[in-house]
Amino acid sequence: MKTLNLLLLSFLTSALTGCGSGEATTKVEPSIPDHVADIVGVDVLGEAGAFTFRVTVASPDSGCARYADWWEVLTTDGELLYRRVLLHSHTSEQPFTRSGSSVSIQADQVVWVRAHMHPDGYGGQALQGSPAGGFTVQPLSPEFAVDVAQEGPLPTGCAF
Repeated sequence: MKTLNLLLLSFLTSALTGCGSGEATTKVEPSIPDHVADIVGVDVLGEAGAFTFRVTVASPDSGCARYADWWEVLTTDGELLYRRVLLHSHTSEQPFTRSGSSVSIQADQVVWVRAHMHPDGYGGQALQGSPAGGFTVQPLSPEFAVDVAQEGPLPTGCAF
């Protein structure tokens, strides 16, 4: 019943806010194994060339030794377009939502949104889609564009 309600809520939210308003919303259930961070929601506001992504992450944070340390937006070819570095663990706030700065893409450009877990890396649930079409859970190999984990910006530490 909970899943049905979430699906209905997601459909109604998309139907009411996604039509020409400059906003796309997607929410899904997390998979949460004990070592990966999942993207469970993506809201996109703005216009072509200047979209703001508001991303919801579910992760098994346990403190600075294990926490989601960023989420990112990538092209379908694996080019890093934007990374939102997370400065601390979210042990008592799950799932949590954080906004990022402007992402320069077109409304119909398909991108990946995924999260990174310190120290284990990628491998959680990712969403693929576009600001105009919305986002859906799609299978993504933990090895997809793994080299971007070395590109900046990168966390400089964990506050708590």
